[in-house]
Amino acid sequence: MNVLIVYAHPEPQSLNGALKDFAVQRLQAAGHQVQVSDLYAMQWKAPLDARDTLDPQPPARFNASCASRHALEHGLQTPDIVAEQDKLRWADALLLQFPLWWFSMPAILKGWVERVYAYGFAYGVGEHSDRHWGDRYGEGMMAGKRAMLVVTTGGWEPHYSARGINGPINDLLFPIQHGVLHYPGFDVLPPYVAYRTDRADEARFVQIRDALGQRLDALFTTPPIAFRKQNGGDYVIPALTLHDGIAPGQTGFAAHVSTAATD
Repeated sequence: MNVLIVYAHPEPQSLNGALKDFAVQRLQAAGHQVQVSDLYAMQWKAPLDARDTLDPQPPARFNASCASRHALEHGLQTPDIVAEQDKLRWADALLLQFPLWWFSMPAILKGWVERVYAYGFAYGVGEHSDRHWGDRYGEGMMAGKRAMLVVTTGGWEPHYSARGINGPINDLLFPIQHGVLHYPGFDVLPPYVAYRTDRADEARFVQIRDALGQRLDALFTTPPIAFRKQNGGDYVIPALTLHDGIAPGQTGFAAHVSTAATD
């Protein structure tokens, strides 16, 4: 299988750097083909702006969605964007690896998403009607592919528990897992999260590495998170709210994950 790792950490000799190298070796040893987009090493341009089109006469007023669609449809995307889109088409699985900085992904990785996820490529696709509101949230260009977050954080695991001060880790990662990955169609696996990594000695690193290895070994067999599909019957279209009989009384992020108890 083909695996793309999009990696966002500025220091090659960091724990993240070691885990990225380990992931490549582990996946290749299992017979997978691996590509790595090392965003800092690539000096990836993070801002989405008018420079992302090769159009010699861009409109006076920049509109990100319109410019993105025009560039994609007319072969005017910059080569760096095209290369990453080709990697996504090639990949059977995507790993986004990053340290949790200020409760989200590093800016350079957010910029990768904003620029690579062009209109007509990752969003703005499919029929929009009173029966079907676009190919998204379980449908789209990435349908049939898998994705998983590999995240490190300096905080303790209890800090990210149900009553922890930082909030539940699944809530913090929901915008990425549900919005960035499930939206264009990926089957999203439960994340691999390594806690308290700023205090990791050699013994702790071995634990983190080995646990990641187990997750990588099961990359194509682990059941994905049961995010509800937008056009699967759980949502009122076009309001895109859950039907009254789906997860009654439940609100927030958890309502958008299917469970036998709430359906």
